[in-house]
Amino acid sequence: MTNFQEARTAMVDCQVRPSDVTKYPIIEALLAMPREDFVPAAKRSVAYAGEHIALSSERILLDARTFSKMLDGLNIQPDELVLDVACGLGYSTAIIAKMSEAVVAIESDADLAQKASDILMEHAVDNAVVLQGDLTQGNAKNGPYDVIILQGAIETLPDTLADQLKDGGRICAIFSDGNLGECRIGHKSHGRISWRMDFNASAPTLTGFKLKPVFNFA
Repeated sequence: MTNFQEARTAMVDCQVRPSDVTKYPIIEALLAMPREDFVPAAKRSVAYAGEHIALSSERILLDARTFSKMLDGLNIQPDELVLDVACGLGYSTAIIAKMSEAVVAIESDADLAQKASDILMEHAVDNAVVLQGDLTQGNAKNGPYDVIILQGAIETLPDTLADQLKDGGRICAIFSDGNLGECRIGHKSHGRISWRMDFNASAPTLTGFKLKPVFNFA
C-alpha cells in the first residue's frame, strides 16, 4: 500500500525543490494537500509520479514540477484573487487557495466541476468556488483578477480572458508549438500583456485555445 505522506514529501524533495522552487508558501501547500484525493480512484497510486495524469479525455493534472514552477513565476500573494482555468478535479485550486485570498475556478466538464466542488468541500477549502462553463470565457462577473493561471497548453489567449486580468496583474500559460512548448509569464500594463519565457514545458492544448487555421488561396 502506498504511503501517501512519504510520496508527498518525496515529490517535493525530488521534483519540486530540484527545479529551484523554494518559496515557503508553495512548499507548505504542496506538503499539506493530499494530491491523491484529486485524481481518479484508479490513479491514486501514481498521483505523485513525475508526469501529467489524465483526469478525462480532455483534462490533465499537471506534473508537480511544471505546476510548482508556474506558481513560483506568478508569486501569488495572500491578498490576491486568482482565476484558475481548467481546474479538473480541483487540485490546483486547492493549492492556490492556500496561497491567495480567494480562487475562482473554471471547468468546462460538468462532471469534473461537480466532483471538484465536492472534494474541495471535503477538504474545507472555503475560499474557492468551482464554476462550470466555457474555459475561454473565464468568469468576468467575479473579476477582474490579480492572477490568471491555465492548467493546460494554449496556442492563443482569447481577449475575453485577457480582459479579465487586472492592470498590474500576472498570467501564466504554457504556449504550445507542435510537440514543443514553453511556459510564459505575462504582466499586464496599460491594458496590454507583455510575455516573457519562463521555462520549457509541454501539455495537451486546451479546447478553444487553438489558433484558427489560415488559408492561403493561390
